[in-house]
Amino acid sequence: MANYKIEHDREGCIGCGACAANCPANWAMKNDSKSSPKKTAITDKELDCNMKAAQGCPVNVIHIKDEKGKQLI
Repeated sequence: MANYKIEHDREGCIGCGACAANCPANWAMKNDSKSSPKKTAITDKELDCNMKAAQGCPVNVIHIKDEKGKQLI
């Protein structure tokens, strides 16, 4: 069951690849050199990897919210 939601401001992405490097299980670089999450609804098990992706983003375009809508990052 998904407990968290990823919000990604893809337009603001600079294509550095930090998210894909920190969490290749859920982040991939696309043909336009910007990243995208493979899925936006994640579980507790997937949270740590995606938090590392968000924390590694130099332009802060990845946000994760819990099931109550509280922004974790």
